[in-house]
Amino acid sequence: MESYFNNLSEPIKKYFNILSEEIPDFLYEYVNTPEMQQQGGISKSCGICYSKLSNVQLRYSNLDHSVGVALIVWHFTKDKKQTLSGLFHDISTSVFKHSLDFMNKDYEKQEKSEELTTKIISESNEIMSLLNRDGIKIEEVSDYHIYPIADNETPKLSADRLEYTFSDGLGVMGEKLWNLDEVREIYQNIQVQKNEEQIEEIGFKNKEIAEKFVENMSKLSIFYRENRFKFTMQFLADIIKKSLEKNILDEKDLYHLSEKEIIQKIENCGEEDITKCFKIWKEATKINESDVLVQDKYCVSIEKIKIRYINPLVKRENASRRISDISMKAKQDIEKALNFKTKKYAYLDFKF
Repeated sequence: MESYFNNLSEPIKKYFNILSEEIPDFLYEYVNTPEMQQQGGISKSCGICYSKLSNVQLRYSNLDHSVGVALIVWHFTKDKKQTLSGLFHDISTSVFKHSLDFMNKDYEKQEKSEELTTKIISESNEIMSLLNRDGIKIEEVSDYHIYPIADNETPKLSADRLEYTFSDGLGVMGEKLWNLDEVREIYQNIQVQKNEEQIEEIGFKNKEIAEKFVENMSKLSIFYRENRFKFTMQFLADIIKKSLEKNILDEKDLYHLSEKEIIQKIENCGEEDITKCFKIWKEATKINESDVLVQDKYCVSIEKIKIRYINPLVKRENASRRISDISMKAKQDIEKALNFKTKKYAYLDFKF
């Protein structure tokens, strides 16, 4: 659907043009399906963009992220099936993205939502019609884990990790860590290589460029585990859970309404204990932290959260090597991220 691409903000248009100068024709049709369009109402920032706790500088949806992943996969593979697997990888995401993983107690892996991917694709008349027309089996596009360029195990570099590192660093999560020229410089230095397992993986040609990438990715790795972010995800999970219990929301709303529609329901529900707490969170500019449980406050502790970091390959004469093996700077940046700790508890001044 050309209108999706035409209606993008100029920064996102320019960013997508860096990821792939060509947008393959088939992508327009798949992006236009109702199931993909639903992702346009979900924030990539897991909902923190609705609070003053993060000064988000770039509004970016989960659909934008999915298209970005697809464009990266297309750029490096020119393979339709792999590209579509990248596009569909978040199709089962609910409102507030990984915050709802906290409702399912899926703190560390944050993969619970992926279980619905095949179901959503198979039940979509539009997507299945397109796949049948193109001679593509559902199992060839419903699990992007089977394509190492699209996805692989941490701390390897994949299209998914590369995209959210770029976009989050452009201000999706708050602080802007680089501009489009810097993204272009880094992206143009990436190529498909063979890793230590002789499996294809995208990596860098130049050590200095890889160091620049790792430096900012490591800053993001810390941000993802800061208490303001962990608190937000737990709070949104709890407020959605309570809204479901009080029949303010229905389970299907989480997959069929936009976040703005969900927020409108919460704010207009007439339940003061919910609306008051939600307003306090929205207006908060900082999170209180403590090493001990604070009584009579909404006080949460999330110690085991998914650690996102990348230790990319760098091309050497004989074989590609991990940047941590050839750069002390990168190794220190990665170790700083891995060793980051917060105070045990985070809280705001309300009871919930």
